[in-house]
Amino acid sequence: MLDFKELYQAVHHPIIVYILLITLTRIIGKKLLGQLTFFDFVTGITLGTIGGAYVATEVKGYYVLVSAIIMAALVYLTGFLTMKNVTARKLIEGEPIIVVQNGKILEDNMSKVRYNQDDLMMQLREKDVFDYSQVEFAILEPHGKLSVQKKSQYKNITPTDLNIPTQDRGISFEVIRDGRLQEANLKQNNISFTWLYNQLVAKNVKSLEDVFLATMTKEGPLYIDFKKDELVNPQRSEDDDSLI
Repeated sequence: MLDFKELYQAVHHPIIVYILLITLTRIIGKKLLGQLTFFDFVTGITLGTIGGAYVATEVKGYYVLVSAIIMAALVYLTGFLTMKNVTARKLIEGEPIIVVQNGKILEDNMSKVRYNQDDLMMQLREKDVFDYSQVEFAILEPHGKLSVQKKSQYKNITPTDLNIPTQDRGISFEVIRDGRLQEANLKQNNISFTWLYNQLVAKNVKSLEDVFLATMTKEGPLYIDFKKDELVNPQRSEDDDSLI
């Protein structure tokens, strides 16, 4: 027999826990999963465990399965809402915030999202920036990633800067994988088997079974890696005697 009181508990409690966890997450601040400290990791696990334990304690019997369904539905609805509504996206996911402008660190903005100087320096180094004066803008994205725009005098020169025309090469695609011909990729890119055969012969490929991977772009050359590579000077790892 359906117990409406337990059903209400199974629906009510996951909603409370979900809203609470989102609120606490927004308060804690922005960090990528790979940048979480041990303390951040433990805190996140603890919060999730407390929320799950609360629901499991308050909801009895198989009605706890209803709570799992409700939680999954809330995640789906949140994703749909943030995709369709800008205000909801800003409220739930947050907004980009400028932390460096014209080489100057904006401490007040960093303080608002609990973003410290060590995190800033680390993420700048990941962008090959070791000098604050080279930064025109550094923006902390909602997901915790740092986007950096260098000042024009520190940017790498591109063909566009030199007015050199270039052609798009497109993305590489597989033509042979583990000794097997990828016919669908050949057809999609209008590559004939005759052309491929001539290329393989020119590169001394005796059998497709000898090829581990062969890729190419529409404009680029054919790259081939053999299953048994004959290295002239094979390098060894520092920790053991096996070949890299």
